[in-house]
Amino acid sequence: MVSRAPQAMLPTTLTDDIVQAGYYPALVADVVSAALAGEEVTAHLVHQETTLDQESVRRHITVLALTRGRLVIAHADDHAPDPTSSIHASSVATASTECVPLSAVRGVMLTHVVPSPDQYVPGTLGRELTLTLGWGTVARLDLVPATCGDPECEADHGYEGTVTGDDISLRVSADAEGENVLSRAHAFAAALSAAIGQTTP
Repeated sequence: MVSRAPQAMLPTTLTDDIVQAGYYPALVADVVSAALAGEEVTAHLVHQETTLDQESVRRHITVLALTRGRLVIAHADDHAPDPTSSIHASSVATASTECVPLSAVRGVMLTHVVPSPDQYVPGTLGRELTLTLGWGTVARLDLVPATCGDPECEADHGYEGTVTGDDISLRVSADAEGENVLSRAHAFAAALSAAIGQTTP
């Protein structure tokens, strides 16, 4: 008999969202609970997406859970088993978690997509949101040719660019996932932004 460590109960709203996503909810709930290690969840976001990979359907779920001191990130997806592995199964799910101290979260970037901006209704914030979080593990470097401002100059001025933290990026669409999921994404982003603002020296 395999022994297992007791898992703390997740908030009902988080459990409901995991169940609603439909990706092996018992597994995902256990993985998130283990990473939380009993800490209270103050805000969360569950994001599920399905992609096509070489004519196969792949499911992927990301759970973001905010506590008073950490951001817990859980990912789970399924894939074909490794033929060299000792695991014999028709499919395999891989679940991983990462715990980031709130003091290490460097930024929360929101990109709002607003169709027909000339008809924008105040307070709606568009139909789609991309939430990008950075804490220094992954950075994106955007380079463009540098110029001196002289349109006639043909000299090589090298490159200039920006480095942007881009550890995780989630796209949430009201049309694809529902208004309630988009609202929860906005609420989570607001809670995380406020939390890292409080922890910044």
